[in-house]
This record gives sequence, C-alpha cells and structure tokens, in this order.
Amino acid sequence: MSDTKLREHLRTELDKLKETGLYKRERLIESPQGSSIRVNGKEAVNFCANNYLGLANHPEIVQAAHDGLNEWGYGLSSVRFICGTQTPHRQLEQAIGKFFGKDDAILYISCFDANGGLFETILSEDDAILSDELNHASIIDGVRLCKAKRFRYKHNDMADLKAKLDEAKGSRFKLIFTDSVFSMDGDLARLPDICELADQNDAMVGIDDCHGTGHLGAGGRGAAEELGVLNRIDVITSTLGKTAGGAAGGFTAGSAELVDWLKNRSRPYLFSNSVPPSLVSAAAKALDVIGKSGDLRDKLKANTRRMRAGLEGIGLTIKPGPTPILPVMLGDAVIASSMADQLLGHGIYVIGFSFPVVPQGQARIRLQVSAAHTTEQIDRAIVAFKAVGQELGVVK
Repeated sequence: MSDTKLREHLRTELDKLKETGLYKRERLIESPQGSSIRVNGKEAVNFCANNYLGLANHPEIVQAAHDGLNEWGYGLSSVRFICGTQTPHRQLEQAIGKFFGKDDAILYISCFDANGGLFETILSEDDAILSDELNHASIIDGVRLCKAKRFRYKHNDMADLKAKLDEAKGSRFKLIFTDSVFSMDGDLARLPDICELADQNDAMVGIDDCHGTGHLGAGGRGAAEELGVLNRIDVITSTLGKTAGGAAGGFTAGSAELVDWLKNRSRPYLFSNSVPPSLVSAAAKALDVIGKSGDLRDKLKANTRRMRAGLEGIGLTIKPGPTPILPVMLGDAVIASSMADQLLGHGIYVIGFSFPVVPQGQARIRLQVSAAHTTEQIDRAIVAFKAVGQELGVVK
C-alpha cells in the first residue's frame, strides 16, 4: 500500500502546527552540554537543560564513563536476565537503594520505562491507582497499561484526593502516585499531606522524582527528603539522565520484594537491553559526587532566587515554586516561540512550550537554572528578557 495519502495528510497537519506556533523545531547544539553552549556557530547561555548541579560534563563522571567502557565493554547485546547483568549493574542498584533508604533498586534504560513497567506489574483489576492530573506522560502511559481502577485527582488538591480514596474503598491495594516535582510548573507535590491521607486510608505512596533527585534535600535525595517524608514513600522512580550526570538510565527503588517481582515481571526490563556499562559506571560516580555537593545545592538555590527576582522585577509572571524550574507565563504559543527565537539572538538559549506539552492557553518559556550558571550569565538573561519582552509587548 502506498503511503502517499498519509504523507499528504501529515504535511497538512504539520503546516497547521507551524501556523499556530505549535511546531517543535530542534536546534542543533554544536558543543558539549553546559551552562554555555554553541548553537548555530554562536555561544549562548543555556537555560533549558535539566543540568541542575552542572554535572553533565563533570570531569570525574566523564572519566568514570571511560573507565567503565574500558573495563566492561561497549554493551551487553542482551537483556538482563539472559546474559546482560554485570557486577556494576548490581553495585549501582544496591547503591541507589541505599541512597534512598530502600532495600534495593532496579535499573531501566529510562525512567519512562520504569514508569511504564511499574503499574501493570504490581496492580490488577482488584486494585486502585490514584494519580495527580498533572503527572508526567510516562506515568499517564504506565497507568493506561494497568488494569487497576483509575482515579485522577485535581492537581495537589487534597480534598479531591480524599474523595477519590473514598471511592476506591474496597480495593485490595491502593497506590497514590505523583510527580514529586512537576516539571512544567516547578512546584512540589504535597507529600506530607499525601502521606497522611495514605496512612488514614491504608494506601501506598509512590513518586516520580526525576526533577528532584540530586538537587533537592540536604543530601540530594530529592523532594521527599526536602519535605521530610523520605521514609514514608513506598516506591520511588527516577532518572540518571538529569541531575545525575545528564546521560540516560532510570530506576525504581523500593522493597526487596517489589524489586524482585519487577525483575521477574516488568516488561520494559525483561525485553530491553541492559543499561550500557559506561553509563552504569558514570552513574555510580554521579551518586558519589551528589552526596558531596552541598555547596552546589546552595549555589543553585542562590542562582534561582536571583533569576526569579530579576524576571519578576521587570514585570514577567513566574509561577511560584521552590525549585530551579521557572515558568515564564506568556499564554500565547506564537509569542512564546517568537520570544525564544529572539532571545537566541541575544545569546540566551531557551525553548517555548505550548500545547500539547502544556495546556491550551498556558504557553510559556521554561527556564531551568543551574549551579553552573554565573551571576553574569543570570544578569545577562534578565537584561535580554527585558529587551525582547518590550519588543513583543509583554514587558512595559
């Protein structure tokens, strides 16, 4: 069958995306990741990477990747349970479990896979899953694969969560699962309140801590540590591809029984190649660096305060929140896209976000601050936002 009709249809739909400002253009980075990068042959300050502690090109982590490659090879050419588990895999899993105060952990190629392989593996039609309405797409897709009764509660609305828990009464297992840090808004889940409701309703609590692991909490153990409830969280999924060096890989941490069951039944784990040894070695080093990076976490908080104060000072609306994710709310997708393009001309690399990544009418530029940013880079960004904002009529 010819694909001519499909291609014509897709061309039309792509043209519509371009007309409405929803088309996603990828920019080519011509340098290693960092607070400053080269784009289109010019240097730009990077404010849209998940490189919160600046570890994406950390020399010790890069060296650990080289060492892992030299000692353990390029890849395993297999899945874990056949012939794809090496000593470093188990060492990293045990280290992750210990880091979060859990029995053990299981590695995945990504946290998307960790979330995709969690819910259908442990929950059945006799159970219930309760999910925040703003949860990440990977959680949404994972829940879709699950046969459990599904309840979506309003974002951080504890009254609505309680009502949904009442509806779920009689279920064998009840799992409340939420992003700990909401990546598009920069706010935290109300984990202490969620844990209280879970205790009152015999429910478990699970979190996706991708945007918290490494930089939140006194020891970098994420939002649950930041909020004082790490020992009350039953399941943690997270990534090795953001704060922890920025490469790839994900994991689920929890009880020994949970991890053992996932290794026997979780489809993304059973049917995907092992995480490459170089990434495993680098991630182990990243965990070690994170544990000693209190000064970087302090620098990140100071940089975030400076950036927020500066942008709000020129009249831009920034969603409230305690994280280095700063959403500059613009509303219109075309304006968000145009602003990002013009800021690049000022040497500031940002991306405009619009539907379907965020709800209709809530287009924004999401700034992500790093401990690696200098005061000069932050101030330069504020000046550029003011100049471009005035040109576009969003700043007086």
